[in-house]
Amino acid sequence: MTDAAWLWLARAAGAVAGSAISLAYMLPAGRREAGIRFGVGVASGLVFGGVAGLKLAAELGIDGTVGPFEAMLMGSASASLCAWWALGPIMRVFRPYAAEKRSDEND
Repeated sequence: MTDAAWLWLARAAGAVAGSAISLAYMLPAGRREAGIRFGVGVASGLVFGGVAGLKLAAELGIDGTVGPFEAMLMGSASASLCAWWALGPIMRVFRPYAAEKRSDEND
């Protein structure tokens, strides 16, 4: 396999692992939410994995000690994991019945 193929494999593995971890940390309300969270996590891990890996390695001061495979894996997993933490609360606020709950609490 070429180096590019290995990097794509690391990117995909990190994205799937980050999505799985996010499902375990905060359990979804149902199958639909679990599917959406998993899809969003994998997509964001694939898209932002490289940049997130480079930024994490630089911030941790390990950019010279980790290889591109490890940086890609680390970045994809973290981007995938963080995607739900940003989108999950927003999704829960904008649920159709969330407005009813809020208006009942304010009365």
